[in-house]
Amino acid sequence: MLRHEFHPGKLVAGLCLLTVAVVYAGDAGGAWDAPWFVALPLMMAGLFLAGVAAAIHGIRPRGAARSGDGVGGIREPRDQGLS
Repeated sequence: MLRHEFHPGKLVAGLCLLTVAVVYAGDAGGAWDAPWFVALPLMMAGLFLAGVAAAIHGIRPRGAARSGDGVGGIREPRDQGLS
């Protein structure tokens, strides 16, 4: 089975949006009082961090782990450049 490629920017963005949802769920449940404008700085910071994570992931050098040998000399279609 082919696995999908890891995208850390999407992970960070999803976690930040989940944080906004938890903050407003806590506000709706009466656990604390969150002002209506708290989502804007949380989302902007989350999108910024997601962009930084995606940029770092995109520019990092590919090490020997991605050289194409695979584990134990077994090649997978994604290692051979086939989709």
